[in-house]
Amino acid sequence: MYNEIDWEQIDLTAKAPLEGPKRQYYFMARCRELVRKEAESLGRPLTFFVTTFGCQMNARDSEKLTGILLEAGYLPAENEDADFVIYNTCTVRENANLKVYGHLGLLKHKKKSKPHMRIALCGCMMQEPLVVEKLKNSYQFVDLIFGTHNIFQFAELLARTLESRKTVIDVWEGTQEIMEDLPVERKYPFKSGVNIMFGCNNFCSYCIVPYVRGRERSRKPEDILQEIKTLANDGVSEIMLLGQNVNSYGKTLKEPVSFAELLRQVEQIEGIARIRFMTSHPKDLSDELIEVMKESKKICRHLHLPLQSGSTRILQAMNRRYTKEQYLELAEKIRREIPDISLTTDIIVGFPGETEEDFLETLDVVRRVRYDNAYTFIYSKRTGTPAASMEQQVPEDVVKFRFDRLLMLVQEHARRQTARFAGTVQEVLIEEVNKHDSSLLTGRMGSNLLVHFPGDASLVGSIRSVQLLECRGFYYMGRLLQAGASVFHVSK
Repeated sequence: MYNEIDWEQIDLTAKAPLEGPKRQYYFMARCRELVRKEAESLGRPLTFFVTTFGCQMNARDSEKLTGILLEAGYLPAENEDADFVIYNTCTVRENANLKVYGHLGLLKHKKKSKPHMRIALCGCMMQEPLVVEKLKNSYQFVDLIFGTHNIFQFAELLARTLESRKTVIDVWEGTQEIMEDLPVERKYPFKSGVNIMFGCNNFCSYCIVPYVRGRERSRKPEDILQEIKTLANDGVSEIMLLGQNVNSYGKTLKEPVSFAELLRQVEQIEGIARIRFMTSHPKDLSDELIEVMKESKKICRHLHLPLQSGSTRILQAMNRRYTKEQYLELAEKIRREIPDISLTTDIIVGFPGETEEDFLETLDVVRRVRYDNAYTFIYSKRTGTPAASMEQQVPEDVVKFRFDRLLMLVQEHARRQTARFAGTVQEVLIEEVNKHDSSLLTGRMGSNLLVHFPGDASLVGSIRSVQLLECRGFYYMGRLLQAGASVFHVSK
């Protein structure tokens, strides 16, 4: 795990180390010198701004980028009027690409008035050769382009960018390398994501992720556990274990370790009060994992279990490798073993070839599983995936009609599921002062539901008992209980 570095001990007159964290520390030291000189010439500190598009994996990557920029001597800015602007991009949907291009158009004008400004792009979108080619031809004001596989090289790439006015492009097709012990600047002092693996082997026919994130590779359990211990010592009480498919964790290790076994070991770490994880692929969710969740005192009673479609025929076309019946059997088993579990899911409407009968199968699963919430998406044709070239693309008006019906049903069940907590007392991790009313605090239950209640900002970061007074659809209004108050029901 990263420790403070004595930068004065790094000899910049010597050659850079050939590999590992020491090489990146060397380039961080070089960046510090370059940033210091540029700040002196401008007569003020240099600033940076990181924008994250996409998933929690990207958010965690952005914390790593931020940590390195801070070590390089930059100060955080409030907006894109900064000296160094970096977009960590997503490419799951083509609309995400368009959003990045839109932002770049605005930055072009900013850079004209600030010639020293530098712009960097990284993340999944950069793994697409056509995107990089477009950037080279039409967005020549971008200074640095790199992908998902060499994000650990950011200090080295930053140094090259600061030393040159030519665009630096360094995109790897893939890697098996996982580098530990680099700086990270967390968004929250009391909770943190922890990558346990990278990449994906599933190749769902609609998904670009395996092509841009690469094949699965798991971190060593001892490295994960050491990181979590360090986080706990630093005041973190809740962790989120991250992977594209956490249920297949450990399969690529020389000595395989199951995800359930990793959870058992994480639970033993003192100071960690809550454990979350995502995302779970239904085909790999084991009885062992269900048992670990059932017996755990720390794993939150929330499981995100993507469905995508309730039709076995469509699931086969999606290459999801489970049937409707298998999914329903799994959901029933989870609810039977962990009755207070909150289940959430992802659903795609309008996948190529989806008929009204297929769609009704999806509605049937929603009614039978009774999700606490569902993230619903209209199918978006993604260039580079098998589904993009499939025939029988569903007409837009049909998709929209189905999507609205699904949304109504999801909301109906979600409200009912949310309301079941009314009047109970729950353990709530207080995350922030409410953005709309500063007299209120906002916290999160183990089930992932938000609760708003009066309280003092000094409580942010603590876990407190809160009575749920009023259900307002997808969140609660509550009141903070004093220590020693009776608890009717507490969820992890």
